[in-house]
Amino acid sequence: MKIDQKFPFPTDVETAIAMQEKLRHQVITEDQFGSIKYIAGVDVGYSNNDGITQAAVAVLNFPELELKEQAIAQRPTSFPYIPGLLSFREIPAILDALEKLNIIPDLLLCDGQGLIHPRRFGVACHLGVLVNIPSIGVAKSHYIGQHDSVGLEKGNWQPLIDRKEVIGAVVRSRTGVKPIYVSTGHKISLITAINYVLKCTPKYRLPETTRWADKLASQ
Repeated sequence: MKIDQKFPFPTDVETAIAMQEKLRHQVITEDQFGSIKYIAGVDVGYSNNDGITQAAVAVLNFPELELKEQAIAQRPTSFPYIPGLLSFREIPAILDALEKLNIIPDLLLCDGQGLIHPRRFGVACHLGVLVNIPSIGVAKSHYIGQHDSVGLEKGNWQPLIDRKEVIGAVVRSRTGVKPIYVSTGHKISLITAINYVLKCTPKYRLPETTRWADKLASQ
C-alpha cells in the first residue's frame, strides 16, 4: 500500500493542537465508500519503557472475518503521552505498518477514538484523513460525553453527547458485557459505523479486527 508519508508530525503540544484544529475540518461524517471487501484493524503497543512504538495492522475479509494479511512496524516514540494528542504518538508507526500491506483495506477500525474527542479529531479521524480511507473509532473506555443507560442485549446503543452534540455511541457489542464506544473517523456516518462494528463482533466484546491487531501489537 503506497502512502505519501510527507506528513508533518510536530513534537510540541501547541503545534499539535493547532494542527488538529486545522485538519478536523477535513473530516467527512457521511458515507462515502463502495463495497467493503476488506476491513483492517489498527492497534499500537509500546516496548522499551515506551521508547519504541509498535503498530500492528490486521486485514480481514468481510463479512467472513478471516485474517488475510498482517503487518507490524516499529519506530522510536517521538511524542509524549498526552490525552487528546495520542495520534501524534501513534500514527507515524501505523503509517509504516500500512505501507507494508499488499491488500488495501476498504475500511479501518482503530483501537481508539474518532469524533469522541475534545476537538473532534481523535486517532481514527486523523488516520482516516491522512490516508483517505473510511475509518471508525472503537474504544474500550469512556473518554468524554454523557449518555443514557444502555440496554443489556447485544445491539442496543445510546448516543454519546458532548456540548449538545452527538459525538458517538455507547454500544452493547455482547449481551451483558461492558459496552464499547464507537465514533465516526472519516467518510462514514455514525449509524453505518455502528452497523459495521456490530457485524465485526460476532462473539466477543471487541471486533475481530481489534482482537487480531491487539494480539500482533503486543508481541
